[in-house]
Amino acid sequence: MGMNVGSGSDSRDPDVMVDINTTPLIDVMLVLLIMLIITIPIQLHSVNLNMPVGRPPPPLVKPEVVKIDVDPRSVVFWNGEELPDRAALEAKLKEAEAQAVQPELHLRPDRAAKYDVVAGVMASAQRIGLTKIGIVGSEQFIE
Repeated sequence: MGMNVGSGSDSRDPDVMVDINTTPLIDVMLVLLIMLIITIPIQLHSVNLNMPVGRPPPPLVKPEVVKIDVDPRSVVFWNGEELPDRAALEAKLKEAEAQAVQPELHLRPDRAAKYDVVAGVMASAQRIGLTKIGIVGSEQFIE
């Protein structure tokens, strides 16, 4: 962007330069950029964890393992004992939850069992407060 300011006559006066001088602007911008880089805190890409030192002591009591089986007819078994209905299952789950050390529940559904029965067993255990639930034999569902 330029502008020619002059009388138009053939004078020997030098032309006036009206372009903006960008050198001071660039200097100020560089100073601001350096200040910004210095004041930004250093970002750490690691997570500091307080890990325990040494080996943990072995558990004093091994947890009891309860095997809950669901057969192809969608009948629920508690350690091999057939349970007639869901109320009986929930009574057993409440007994297990009341123990000092909660037992581990190993749920083994059959491939032909109804989904709602298996999901009902897991929902009952969760609602009652049992947290150690595992599904055993899931490799049968892989095709």
